[in-house]
Amino acid sequence: MNLPANPLISVVMPVHNALPFLDESINSILEQTLSDFEFVILDDASTDGSVELLREWSLRDKRIHLYESKKRLGPSGSSNAVVAKARAPIVARMDADDIAHPDRLRRQWNIIEGRPDVAVIGTLCNGIDASGREVRPRDRWRLVRRSVYIPFPHGSAMFRREVFDQVGGYDETSDGGEDQDLFSRMAARGRVLTLPDVLYSYRYHSSNATLFNGMRAVGENHSQNGDSLAAFYMLGAMRLWAGDPPMLLAPMLEKKSLKWNLKTLMILASAIWGHINPSTLRVFLRSSIRARDLLASVRVKDGRPYEWRLE
Repeated sequence: MNLPANPLISVVMPVHNALPFLDESINSILEQTLSDFEFVILDDASTDGSVELLREWSLRDKRIHLYESKKRLGPSGSSNAVVAKARAPIVARMDADDIAHPDRLRRQWNIIEGRPDVAVIGTLCNGIDASGREVRPRDRWRLVRRSVYIPFPHGSAMFRREVFDQVGGYDETSDGGEDQDLFSRMAARGRVLTLPDVLYSYRYHSSNATLFNGMRAVGENHSQNGDSLAAFYMLGAMRLWAGDPPMLLAPMLEKKSLKWNLKTLMILASAIWGHINPSTLRVFLRSSIRARDLLASVRVKDGRPYEWRLE
């Protein structure tokens, strides 16, 4: 396939030790129904053979532009570096362990191209485990409630490069939550929308960067109570949906800076349940998510984008 002279979209993907999921993630982008894009990939000093695999892919498809960093840049640094290589005014993020559904780019492009007021558009997702099996269903309730947390996964975002540059890109001083911080700042410059359709699969697995960020955040004694609770939730959810016990009970009880309120007690109750019987906790949570998703369907309809409702 010939390389587009002026691609409609730049798909950007930072990669650090992404085996064994890299093939599936790359293929999910190359098989999109919208094909007028460049695929900019930055290997962030991988040591597991990812860069060798990426070199092979770059020879197979001329849309792939591969860059290699010999020095580890980290999540925010590598994200800024890969966007800096993008040529198109519209940038689509992709994470190296997830899967984009075939019509994802076309559906997002159709909205952002005709809506100059839109800065970012993401999509809802389902959750899959390391084998690709669906473990967490879609949750349209995220679009009904007001929340400071973005309702879509980082890797599903499509955004205007101009707005990204205006807000200064990712904060490289941040130890985690770089996507949350970025889209909060972009929301001040334009609308942040979410498609309620499942156009992305987020992978839960034991080597996910979110897991390591959560572990680091849990260990920080200076964190505010809300930040600590979010970190505990993120850490427990990643482990639980990956098929493991959440392993939160001991660190929660050891965290002296936690303030004991209703949210804290609810997470603690889940930690105890997950410690005793994680499989029944997963069954309960799947049923709860499906129930609230069904209730949300009264207000949220597929195909129509919904604006992020911040608190």
